[in-house]
Amino acid sequence: MAQRTNEDLSRIVVDESYPHPVAKAWRALTMPDIMAHWLMPNDFQPVVGRQFTMQGTAYEKTNFSGTDKCAVLALEPENTLRISWQDAAPGNTLRSTVTWTFEAEGKGTRVFLEQAGYNPEAPLHQMARNIMSGGWTRGILPKLSDVLAADL
Repeated sequence: MAQRTNEDLSRIVVDESYPHPVAKAWRALTMPDIMAHWLMPNDFQPVVGRQFTMQGTAYEKTNFSGTDKCAVLALEPENTLRISWQDAAPGNTLRSTVTWTFEAEGKGTRVFLEQAGYNPEAPLHQMARNIMSGGWTRGILPKLSDVLAADL
């Protein structure tokens, strides 16, 4: 089960281990068709500077339109992927970065995830942070585990 390792109100930090090799976990993170199974449908390509969108579910309480506008900020194969992440619609002030870092752990992979950019003084940012914190640990990363086990 994913562990939240930080109570800093400006970010979410999660530490998770998977019994699959780094190459397999990296593939699930960087192949758009596989990513769609555990994260969101997208037009991602693993190229620094590439802009892409992800299609989620709108959530009115946090002023989220359902479409994320993203860009690849950094990429080091089988080690680090950092993307910008924001609502594609105007009016939502949350601008975050999501960073995945991979480490070999025996025959498996340890994944560190950080989503940063939440304003501790902005109530909508904190509501979104609380929702996404649970979303990462109870929804998204368990789906990644299922995808890795299914060998897509």
